[in-house]
Amino acid sequence: MKITLLGDSIRMGYGSRVAQLLGEDFEVWQPEENCRFSTYTLRGMWDWAEPMKGSEIVHWNNGLWDVCDIFGDGHFTKPEVYVDNMIRIAKILKKRHGTVIFATTTPVTEDNPHNRNEDIIRFNALLTPELEKLGVIINDLHTTVYPHIDTMIRRDDKIHLTDEGIEVCAKQVADCIRAAANK
Repeated sequence: MKITLLGDSIRMGYGSRVAQLLGEDFEVWQPEENCRFSTYTLRGMWDWAEPMKGSEIVHWNNGLWDVCDIFGDGHFTKPEVYVDNMIRIAKILKKRHGTVIFATTTPVTEDNPHNRNEDIIRFNALLTPELEKLGVIINDLHTTVYPHIDTMIRRDDKIHLTDEGIEVCAKQVADCIRAAANK
């Protein structure tokens, strides 16, 4: 069964491990590039259409880039634009592929200078009910990682997964994909 993994650098961290955990019964394709923010991923739906062809399950995330405040003037993507972009992505994915799984945005350290956990929680809360209405499966990586920020989020960059975080998230992603494949 062919699977696609889409997402930002969090996906890039766990992606190869997910492929290993899924084993030979699954062919896993993922872009070599970081899918960054929702508008970038929405545009990528055009570029990635061919290599994604035949994928029965797509597991995807966006959020850390969208919620960040790099310039001190607000979120990179306004919440309503984020939700609209993500709904558009979900509809495209649902039309082209059988099953779509969305991974909630993972937390950051409390001292992250550009991302705040309150905002991540809010963006996740705004989006997930809308995706559920479309039949998108929610893989709640945020809830898994949040209680373990100190061991699962790197202290040096305050945003990416540690080796432990990669392993835990990769297992959860692989388990979610397996469960969807067996429905």
